[in-house]
This record gives sequence, structure tokens and C-alpha cells, in this order.
Amino acid sequence: MVEHEAVNPSLHPAAVLYQGAASFPLLAACEHYAGAEKLIRKALQLQAELGPVFDITADCEDGAAAGQERAHAEMVASLLNDSANVHKRLGARIHDITHPHWRDDLGIIIGRAGRQVAYIVLPKPNSAADAATQIAALNEVRQQHGIVREIPVHVLIETPGALHEVWQIAALPGVESIDFGLMDFVSAHHGAIPDSAMRSPGQFSHPLIVRAKCEIAAAALGNGIVPAHNVTTELRDPGVVHEDARRARNEFGFLRMWSIHPSQIQPIIDAMRPTAGEVNEAAGILLAAQNANWGPISWAGILHDRASYRYYWELLCRAQVTGVPLPAEIRQRFFTH
Repeated sequence: MVEHEAVNPSLHPAAVLYQGAASFPLLAACEHYAGAEKLIRKALQLQAELGPVFDITADCEDGAAAGQERAHAEMVASLLNDSANVHKRLGARIHDITHPHWRDDLGIIIGRAGRQVAYIVLPKPNSAADAATQIAALNEVRQQHGIVREIPVHVLIETPGALHEVWQIAALPGVESIDFGLMDFVSAHHGAIPDSAMRSPGQFSHPLIVRAKCEIAAAALGNGIVPAHNVTTELRDPGVVHEDARRARNEFGFLRMWSIHPSQIQPIIDAMRPTAGEVNEAAGILLAAQNANWGPISWAGILHDRASYRYYWELLCRAQVTGVPLPAEIRQRFFTH
């Protein structure tokens, strides 16, 4: 039996495994969209009960009535500052770059709640230049209001032009998630893609949709950010939601998925979270790795080193944000601050 040196407690995986590189963003597996104040408050209450295992996006685009854009943005800013926002995991989707109110959305939300907003979602860019323009405006407003923290950006891919430049979009500074807007994407093809591709099973089999999902996931993961899957329109059958989330995760590599109804949140989390068996294996490997001061180890007859350690560390991080119980020693060593 090989004897190892005493474990150095400063050798935390987040520090050791990403030397010279940024760590992967740690985001909840479910992003719940709500537009009306009543629905946002309901989601915040559920989030307070369940914990930060899902994020909430307050929708200033489709959620705002025409002509009421300012009042809607002010309402969102107020909720961001509200005591109901316990976990500070409330983001906001602003209007797209062609809408006359998008700059005002930023001014109101960032000016009044820039220290509280979890992220900003940018819908319907047609190019990387569109996304870059809105990101530059966000940073300008942030600096005007003395907000030092970088506010993460999520970019929606809903047009053929954005898909064409998705790798450039994913590489833009500040972007932490690339999201697929399936229904708008189908509509942008002017009837060439049937409406059956907006739901299952068509959304997982139509060649143009499969191509889009693969490109989005590859671009996001290739740039070290999170790919987020589109909504499921099924509101009554949680089994359909779970299966869509499972396929998105296992077949296409998406690590996050949208919800549009509270009943969808738990099935998405359940499908996206690691299993207990995966968590136990990862825990065993990483405990042995830290005991070896992150040198190579043999585990169940298989060689592991820092390349595989990163995989198992990120699996444990996903387990933690999705509420999977972690072994006590893992919590003590890696998740106690």
C-alpha cells in the first residue's frame, strides 16, 4: 500500500485544477421564466423554500405589455431589491437590440438594482456584433453607476444569423451562458421547418434543429460556458418535461434548461442532476486525489489524473447546485467556507 504525504488543506480542487484557466461557471440546472409581478413573486417564494437550485429570469421582453416597458422594468428592479429575493438568483431579460426600449431597460435595472441582478439575458441578436453592442452598453451603464462587479450575460440564439456566429458570441467577454430559443428559431425559417419541430419528439429529430442544438452546445462548452436548452411546452405531464430534460442533457450536452411553469422546475432539476452513484464515485476519486496531493492515482484499477479530476469536480459542483446530498467528508473538505 502506497503511503501519501499529509493532505495540504490549501490544495482545494478549484485552485489546483484550473491553474492558468478560468473555472467553469457554476449555474443551477433550471432557469425559470416569469413575466408578471405575481408570477415572479410566486417563483421567488418557491426558490426561498427549495433553495437556490433554480434561477429565476424576470422577463422584460415578452413579459412587458406594449407601451408599459418602463413600468415593467421598474417593477423588475423593485423585485430585485425586495427582501423576497433571498438567494440573489434573480436575473432579467431585456428587449432585443431592435426594440427602442432596450437601453432604457438597462438603465433602469442596472441603475437601480445592478448590485442585485444575477445576470442579464440578451434576446434575438442577429450577429456577434449585436450581442457585443448590448454588452458594451451594459458595461457602460454599470460603470456610470459605480458597480464594480461584472454582471454576467446570457445570450439567446433565436435566429439563423446568430447560430452562424455562435462561436464568436460564446467567446465574447462576460458571457456565461448560451441559450437556445427554439420556437423563435423555427419561426425565423419562414415555414421551412414544420411546427412539429417546436416540441418532442420533433425537436430532437429534425435535422436543422439537431444541428442548431449541437452547434450551440459545442460553442458554449468549447468556450467554457454553459449551454441552456429551450423550453418544453408541455405543462400537464411532468414525465414529458423530465424526458426532454434528460435527452437535452445526455444526448446534446446541455447543462441547463428553461422552465415556463412552476410544475416544470422539479422534473428539469431531477433529470439534469447527477445520480447518487455518480456522486459517490466522484467523491471517492477526489478524496483519494486530494490525499495524493492531486498526483495520479489508481481507482478501481483505472488511472486518474488532473484531466479526469476536473470532470469529477465539476460533477460534484453540479450535484451541489442541484441539491443532491453530498458525502459529509466532501462537504467538509470542499464545500465548507
